[in-house]
Amino acid sequence: MKRVLLFALTAVLILSLLAGCSQSVDDKKIVVGASPTPHAKILEAAKEILAEKGYELEIKEFTDYVQPNLTLDSGDLDANYFQHRPYLDDFNKKHKTKLVSIAAIHYEPFGIYPGKTKSLADLSDGAQIAVPNDTTNEARALLLLEAQGLIKVDPDAGLDATAKDITENPKNIKIMELEAAQLARSLPDVDMAVINGNYALQADLNAAEDALALEEENSPMETFANIIAVREGEEDSEKLKALVEALKSDKVKDYMEKEFKGAVVPVD
Repeated sequence: MKRVLLFALTAVLILSLLAGCSQSVDDKKIVVGASPTPHAKILEAAKEILAEKGYELEIKEFTDYVQPNLTLDSGDLDANYFQHRPYLDDFNKKHKTKLVSIAAIHYEPFGIYPGKTKSLADLSDGAQIAVPNDTTNEARALLLLEAQGLIKVDPDAGLDATAKDITENPKNIKIMELEAAQLARSLPDVDMAVINGNYALQADLNAAEDALALEEENSPMETFANIIAVREGEEDSEKLKALVEALKSDKVKDYMEKEFKGAVVPVD
């Protein structure tokens, strides 16, 4: 009986020690989901800074805008880095998730890129322009087209605006709603496309150099800055604070400016 009791106590002690070791390892490892470009590259630039503080950064890449949030919500990520706040708010509403932003890191200008038609002035009647089909980003694209005088959008639609909210369309432009990841690939088949910054970069397009028109920087930067998202209740995690500090360091800001040449703008 004593041996059985001793064995049981020993097993409990070993399990407790292992759990403690696991907890210690988990506290020093940060798993972040990110789009390949520019987010994963920016995280790579932060790795050395985090390593100096004793943290291991693991980057998991995603090529869509849904799985990074679902994977974070399920607990398989500590944070993600790919989206802006309006998209996150809309995602939470639609998917009943409780994800929050802990920091704004950078802004990617939305741009209109030439496809079959090479200038805005040459757009013909009935021209096709592709835009992202996800909420907030479609509205953002339509507002950029409106700023160029191509269409008018119902102001009451706000960031929920879709092609159905276009109130004036003098050139009878056909709005092609596509998944954001497909926009750059659509360029040979449409007159123009309004492309998210990360997908433009993946297609070797630079908003500052290749776009025919860009968002005005000041207001969109505040609204559409790309953020670090985490699960609600984990905002004060020490390792997540370390992640934000590394991403906001001068070293990483310098990397963004030199590597992306205006297509990625650090947020102070």
